[in-house]
Amino acid sequence: MLLGHKGLPKGHEHRRRDANLKSMLNHFPKAVPEIPVSNVQKAAEYYVNALGFHLDWHNAEYGIAAVSQGECRMFLSDAPFRQGYGTVGPVMVWLNLNTKLEVDELYHRWRRAGAKTLDEPEDKPWRLREFRIADPDGNQLRVFFDFTWETRPDGTDHSVHTRPDGLPE
Repeated sequence: MLLGHKGLPKGHEHRRRDANLKSMLNHFPKAVPEIPVSNVQKAAEYYVNALGFHLDWHNAEYGIAAVSQGECRMFLSDAPFRQGYGTVGPVMVWLNLNTKLEVDELYHRWRRAGAKTLDEPEDKPWRLREFRIADPDGNQLRVFFDFTWETRPDGTDHSVHTRPDGLPE
């Protein structure tokens, strides 16, 4: 038996590469948005202090930083960094949480920490519980939970309802 690259039988290397490529094209990694800001240092301080993100790294020379919280990762970039790409702001980033209660709890935590809240958590007619906050540059984070899957076939809703104080009804 003739062996090809990586010790596979001759001709099998391409099949493995094709299978890996197909798998990659059917399963994208998490998207990482780039948030346009006027001052990366000040924006990073807001994301860390008001929103509870972690500063992963910051490059003042190029005007870019990375912040993260759990599985959410974002880049903050200033105008000189974005200049060659034509990206401008402000932008809207949607954060998908796992329950209505998580949406409410995050709203209260961010509000206590001094985040600029634009609206309170609310069940929308499009079956999302959501609220929005803004950063100092006008970019918005829209935090939501999609409860469309919680609707029974008879049209009744069996999702967890919460009071304004965030506790279950």
